[in-house]
Amino acid sequence: MRTIDDGGPAFPVPAEQSENTNFATPGMTLLDYFAAAAMQGLLASYSADAEIDGLEPRIASQSYDMADAMIAERSKR
Repeated sequence: MRTIDDGGPAFPVPAEQSENTNFATPGMTLLDYFAAAAMQGLLASYSADAEIDGLEPRIASQSYDMADAMIAERSKR
């Protein structure tokens, strides 16, 4: 369910506030920020002794699926 819309920068820094005034620092995308938050929730749902080896690709994919849904919902508002 990949979207093309990455939500833009999550924590942009205007050029005048950047150490290098030749460019602005765009920061991570909002999509990546949402995916990281979703991944934290997914990983927190596993017990401390859960075996997650081999599940990393699935967890990452589910995190970005959730982030895509969040970006899509955000664009409706």
